[in-house]
Amino acid sequence: MDKIVTFGEIMLRLKSPERERFFQSPLLEATFGGGEANVAVSLSILGKQSAFVTALPDNPIADGAVQSLQKYGVDVSCIKRMPGRVGIYYLESGANQRPSNVVYDRDFSSISMAEPKDFDWQSIFKGANWFHITGITPALSQCAADTAEAAVMEAKKAGCKVSIDLNYRKKLWKYGKTAPQVMRELVKYADVVIANEEDIQKSLGIEADVDVTKGSLNIESYKTLAEKVKDVYPNISVVAITLRESHSADYNGWSAALLGRSGFYHSKKYEITNIVDRVGGGDSFSAGLIFGLLEYPDDEAYTLEFATAASCLKHSIPGDFNLTKRSEVENLCKGDGSGRVQR
Repeated sequence: MDKIVTFGEIMLRLKSPERERFFQSPLLEATFGGGEANVAVSLSILGKQSAFVTALPDNPIADGAVQSLQKYGVDVSCIKRMPGRVGIYYLESGANQRPSNVVYDRDFSSISMAEPKDFDWQSIFKGANWFHITGITPALSQCAADTAEAAVMEAKKAGCKVSIDLNYRKKLWKYGKTAPQVMRELVKYADVVIANEEDIQKSLGIEADVDVTKGSLNIESYKTLAEKVKDVYPNISVVAITLRESHSADYNGWSAALLGRSGFYHSKKYEITNIVDRVGGGDSFSAGLIFGLLEYPDDEAYTLEFATAASCLKHSIPGDFNLTKRSEVENLCKGDGSGRVQR
């Protein structure tokens, strides 16, 4: 059975209720989430064996984070308990023309202070055939960047396929290194890269003539962008690019493109007109893509459709985690997007 290991930070998520501004009422909704943790949960629900690796303090808040993963069948046996704190992010959901806003409070989190020697990577990758990480983790600190590099190197030694979601976060890169300085090295170990157009330009410094504000997308420009990535990094077999047309906070056009071993593909586009929660949408795409590449290795076109549909469904679910089953994704891929009650 396939086993996917993910490595990163799981945070306490504190969200203002409904579409309220911060502290409009004296409440914040508490859940947990984080890029690689979201992928692990989604893969477990889709039916794969997944493990999440991180560092957390030994306190009840961290216990709650671990329990949130165990609830969905994620293997948490390699989580390291060490000094530090649980990172927090605050979310204010936007509406209509008012964008959502994220405030990070994750300095001195346990994972940001963890070092490569803190993890027994040989044991962690035993029995695994896939490793996933995002560009968020190495943005946290030099220690986190060093640990991320050690992880991808050891994953390759263990024979794992490596996927990296570039996930550029400008609010995080503040410890002295730029994203390209770090991410260009990590991507040398990747088999699969997942990104949007900004991620590629900001993380790898690879430019292309794409503009998501024009109202319509030039798919050939994205093909050119993916080709440039593969030209610079011949180790990469698949480049997947998510295409989000943001008409408002509530209404997005959602599709994706993939340049793989068998050609270039563009998925069906979904018009998502009543977004419940878009946070974690990219992670749900990553999970769907990994699932598809493992489950349908000879059908990259369907893999792309599966990943795009999985992410589309995530937009209907509150919280970071995509609580969507394989059958539900497959039904949407077949065209059943009516939302009718299933009886």
